[in-house]
Amino acid sequence: MFENVLGQSAVDQLGKDLGAGTLAPSMLFFGPLVSGKGTTALELGRVLSCEGDAAHTTAVSKIAPWTCACSACARHRLLAHPDLLLLGPRSFSGEIAASRAVFLRERESPSSQILFIRAVRKLLVRFSPVLWEDDPRLGKLNPLLQSLEEDLDSLPHADEAGREKLSASILKDALKLEAEGIADLIPVAQIRRAAYWGHLAPSGRRKLLVIENADRMQDGARNSLLKILEEPPDRLTIVLTSSRREAILPTLLSRLRPYRFMKRDEKTEAEVIRKVYKENNDAMGRSLASYLDSFLPVPPEILYPLGALFAASAAMGAIETLRRRGGAPPPELVSLTRHAAPIAEAAGLGGPRERNQELIAAILVKTENFEIRSLFSRFLGAVLAFVSEAAHAAGDAAAQSGAVAGEAHVAGSPRQIAYNEVWKKCAVEADAAVGTWNQSPALALERLITGLKAGLAELV
Repeated sequence: MFENVLGQSAVDQLGKDLGAGTLAPSMLFFGPLVSGKGTTALELGRVLSCEGDAAHTTAVSKIAPWTCACSACARHRLLAHPDLLLLGPRSFSGEIAASRAVFLRERESPSSQILFIRAVRKLLVRFSPVLWEDDPRLGKLNPLLQSLEEDLDSLPHADEAGREKLSASILKDALKLEAEGIADLIPVAQIRRAAYWGHLAPSGRRKLLVIENADRMQDGARNSLLKILEEPPDRLTIVLTSSRREAILPTLLSRLRPYRFMKRDEKTEAEVIRKVYKENNDAMGRSLASYLDSFLPVPPEILYPLGALFAASAAMGAIETLRRRGGAPPPELVSLTRHAAPIAEAAGLGGPRERNQELIAAILVKTENFEIRSLFSRFLGAVLAFVSEAAHAAGDAAAQSGAVAGEAHVAGSPRQIAYNEVWKKCAVEADAAVGTWNQSPALALERLITGLKAGLAELV
């Protein structure tokens, strides 16, 4: 039990609660991204459904081992059990691509095949008819869903060439399904349908409802969830996960037993990469998040200089706006441009763009038009991180020159905080435009750069 969750003391407490028969009906797994919260929740569902003899022992170490041969565990390992319902927004692309790489390297390994199938099914199960009943968008997505299901069914029987072709098709369709079907917020309709499903009798021992990133939920969805948490069905276990515990309403928190997942140290992260992804050469010195990101079509080493190009262009545009009004360029924007422009140029992206359309076109080419939804959020994150980095660099330079008193724009100063708030506000609006309202990335970028130029210039 929980053999596939490494370096988390939360699973020890969870195991004790299971062994003592004191497991709560509703729980919150909270902690950093990629810390094992989702894996633990899915493993809990397998344990609760296990029909083997080991499921009924009081010895925690023997409860429902991962290798249990019962039919319930077999279906849960492939995320194909009818008593499991999984919903909530998250990024799938890196995990699916990394799992495919393992599958192709370890072609004869059953565990590598299961790893790849599970990574894809974490996305697929979110399109259960239970959650999407009467939703008109499902008709548009059905061809992708059918293609993925057929390819997954064929995968175990394919020869070497067939596995390469099928896994490539699965990856392509999965990335498209994520971009077109996963919304940024959990809709109220899905929570209501999940609540109805939870009141139906399970096909096996017990049902599990997992809501990942439960802090990203529509207001109405929170109210519907509260109702089921107040009176959970007898044979339903509910697990919410979140990397932002503080963003969950207190009324929900009061009805959840919390389990805290910690940020794993470098050694443990390397162990996860070695054991799960069979990677020995690229494990040490990398976090699990950065390892998975390296498999994205647009890796971080491309997003970083693109963030620099965007930041430099926006800052330069604001400076030009001020000059046309007869104002002097503020040091916050000058230092940002000086810091960002050389990084973009060193990456072969050229200097800051004066025309918005040229800037947007350059970004869309390098990011493949943000076909993967999560890439847009990652790009915005890179921009904000770069703005913060530039402010700190300006502060360090000022301190070394002894000119701190004359450098009021350094990180932490009231002026710099005000500038940072403009960047954050505009970035949040752009992220919501794409993730929540399905606006095209090109239009969102156009409004973002226009809003930044105007907002930054107004602060002078």
